[in-house]
Amino acid sequence: MVTLPYAFLHMRHNLKYFDKMRCLRKRSAVSFLGVLVICLLFMNLYIEDGYVLEGDKQLIRETATHQLNPERYAHTYKDLSNFSGSINISYRYLAGTPLPRKRYLTIGLSSVKRKKGNYLLETIKSIFEQSSYEELKEITVVVQLADFDSGWCEGMVQDISQKFAHHIIAGRLIVIHVPEEFYPILDGLKRNYNDPEDRVKFRSKQNVDYAFLLNFCANLSDYYVMLEDDVRCSKNFLTTVKKVITSREGSYWVTLEFSKLGYIGKLYHSHDLPRLAHFLLMFYQEMPCDWLLIHFRGLLAQKEVIRFKPSLFQHMGYYSSYKGAENKLKDDDFEEESFDIPDNPPANLHTNMNVFENYEASKAYSSIDEYFWGKPPSTGDFYGIVFEKPIKISKIKVVTGTEDRQNDILRHGALEVGEKIVGSKIGRKCTTYLRLGEFKNGNFEMTDVEHKVLFDINCMRILVTKSQKEWLIIRSISIWTSQTSSQ
Repeated sequence: MVTLPYAFLHMRHNLKYFDKMRCLRKRSAVSFLGVLVICLLFMNLYIEDGYVLEGDKQLIRETATHQLNPERYAHTYKDLSNFSGSINISYRYLAGTPLPRKRYLTIGLSSVKRKKGNYLLETIKSIFEQSSYEELKEITVVVQLADFDSGWCEGMVQDISQKFAHHIIAGRLIVIHVPEEFYPILDGLKRNYNDPEDRVKFRSKQNVDYAFLLNFCANLSDYYVMLEDDVRCSKNFLTTVKKVITSREGSYWVTLEFSKLGYIGKLYHSHDLPRLAHFLLMFYQEMPCDWLLIHFRGLLAQKEVIRFKPSLFQHMGYYSSYKGAENKLKDDDFEEESFDIPDNPPANLHTNMNVFENYEASKAYSSIDEYFWGKPPSTGDFYGIVFEKPIKISKIKVVTGTEDRQNDILRHGALEVGEKIVGSKIGRKCTTYLRLGEFKNGNFEMTDVEHKVLFDINCMRILVTKSQKEWLIIRSISIWTSQTSSQ
C-alpha cells in the first residue's frame, strides 16, 4: 500500500469536513443568491456567444464575486484508491461554472499575490484576444486563485468578472479557490538542495497548487495545457496545437512542450491529469514542479523532450511571484504573429537509406525540432511517404542539412508524388509517380501544387538522383493540404 502525503491531509481535516456537511444538510431553503447562480448555469448552457446585455454583465458581477465562504458553491471530488482517481477536495467557484459539454482544450493558470507586479489580467486577455471566434468555442480557461489572502482573492475575482464577463457567461472562464485547510503541512519541510526555508515552502505550496488545479480540470476537455500567470500567447495558438496533435497521431507521448521555460506551455492528455496530480502531491516537498514533471514524463516512458518550435507562449513578467525577485527570462524561440503551420496529414514513412542510430524516417515528418539522418545515399535511394487517405496538396517544403551540419544536404535529388496505391497495409506503395521538380541547394519548395497535380495524391517521395559522399540530413518535410479527397 502506497501512503500519499495527501492521506495525512485528509485525516487531519476529516472531522471538520463532516461537520460542514452536517450543517449543509440542515439547510432546507435555497437562498436568493443560490437562485441567481442556477440562472447563471442555465445561461452558460445556452449562451455560447452573441452580444451580452448590460443587465447580464451586472448579474455576473453581482453573483460571480462573493465571499470565500466555506458553505458556498463547494464542489467535491470523490477520493479513489488508485492514481487514476480524483483527489477529495472541495473547490469554491468564485466565477463561472463548467459546462457539461467537453471542450477540446483546457488552459490552466494558478496565481498568487505578488509583492511586485500583477500580470494575471493581461495573461487572460492575451488568451482570449489571440484566439479566433471558432477557437474560443473549443477552449475553457480555469484560473485558480491560490493565495490564502481572502481580500486579495475577492479583489481579483471582481476585476476578472468586470473585464471578462462575456467569457464567464459563455462558459469559457472559470475561477476557483481551494481553502487553506485542505493543504498539507508547509512549514518545517526538508531543505533539499540547501534551499532556504521560505523558498522550500514557496515551491512546495506551488506543487500542491498545481496538483489541485490539475485535479479540477481532469474532465473538462480532451487536452490540457498549463500556463503561468505572466504569459503572452501567439496568434491562433490553438490551431497550431491542434495541428501538432494531429501530426502525432499513432505515436506515444505524455507531454508536448510549446515553450522551453518553466511550467509554461506543457500539454497533456486530460486522462493523465489525475495521475500527475497525485504525483505532485506525493513529492510536493522534494523539488520544484518543473523538475517533477521531467520525472513524471520519464516514468510514463517518454524519455525524450518533445518540444515544438517556434514557441507559442512567452514569459512577460519582470518580477517573480517568489519575493518579487527579478525574473527577466525570455523564450527566444517565441513568435507572436501568426505563422504558416503545415498540416502534415497522417502517413506511413519509410526509407531504404542506411539510417544513423535513432534518427529514423519519422523524425523528418515531425512538427518538433528533430530530423532524419542517414549515411551517404546512392542513386535510386528514396525517402517515402504513404498517406493514410488520398489528399490534395497546396504546398510542399523540404529542408535538408542543419546549421551545424551544412554539408549534409541532398545535393542531387527530386521530389515526386504518386497515385494508384497497391499492397497490404504494411507494404502499401504507389505504382505511378509524377516528378514535380529538383532540389536546389538542398531544399525544395513548391506552391499551388493542387493546380499542377490533377489526381488525388496517395504518396510522396524524395528520390536521390546521384550518389554523394556526404551524409544526408532531412531536417523537415512540410505539407499543406487544400482539402481531403472524398474518395
